[in-house]
Amino acid sequence: MAIWGKLFGSVAGFAVGGPLGGLLGAVLGHAADNGSILQTPIGGWTDRWAPRGTADPNGAAAFVAAKLAAVMGKREQLYGLVIVILSAKLAKCDGPVNRSEIDAFKRRFQVPADNAKEVGRLFDHARQRVDDYEAFALELGRAFPDRPEMLEDALGALFAIARADVGPEGELHPAELQFLRRVHRAFGLSAGGWDRAEHGGARPGVSEIDAYAVLGIARTATDVEVRAIWRRLVREHHPDAMAARGATPREVDAAAGRVAQINAAWDRIKRDRRL
Repeated sequence: MAIWGKLFGSVAGFAVGGPLGGLLGAVLGHAADNGSILQTPIGGWTDRWAPRGTADPNGAAAFVAAKLAAVMGKREQLYGLVIVILSAKLAKCDGPVNRSEIDAFKRRFQVPADNAKEVGRLFDHARQRVDDYEAFALELGRAFPDRPEMLEDALGALFAIARADVGPEGELHPAELQFLRRVHRAFGLSAGGWDRAEHGGARPGVSEIDAYAVLGIARTATDVEVRAIWRRLVREHHPDAMAARGATPREVDAAAGRVAQINAAWDRIKRDRRL
């Protein structure tokens, strides 16, 4: 993920209360995308690692940084920032952060060594409070309404971290499951998006965004609204209806193709929503 150099040279320094460090990092950060694996800070990321963010116990700086990235249109920076924050809060929500969760984070995100210190500070800062994660998830969902695949990837990474310390029967901790469900809702993902993130399934060839565009509706439309619009469009564009209205043979053929598109879009949405 080649966003780390850009991220940890700008908003992340401010997120942990260090605007000057962020400014200096902006000069150096662009050269940091070397793909090396994140190195754990001395002593490890556990509750024994002394908190450094006592000047900002409520995590206000991190949320302001996320807001700044969103308002300024810095979507890559926002994505990286929120990914680290949500990962830390998820790891903490069921008890002390443990080694397996840190290792899972490291496997999913290859952070350059030049940025390891900033990642550690941000992770440690974010885990001090776990009741505010939905606000960060909402910001990310609002920033990527046209890129649900990126949100699914983020949710999939969180699933991987949650599974790092599962119980003897392979079940997730109830606090982690609640966390994931609320993040899924905040991201605005479909039921199919949850399934793909949970099980790592492949995405269908027809994109969800294209399906909604074909029907001319928003992803926020209700199941009843989607079904009603699909039926209306099929009636309007059905070749028999077109022929009855005096359409030319070419127009009738085009209508058949249009109906096929409408039905494919409906099938895609229907599968995703489990209708």
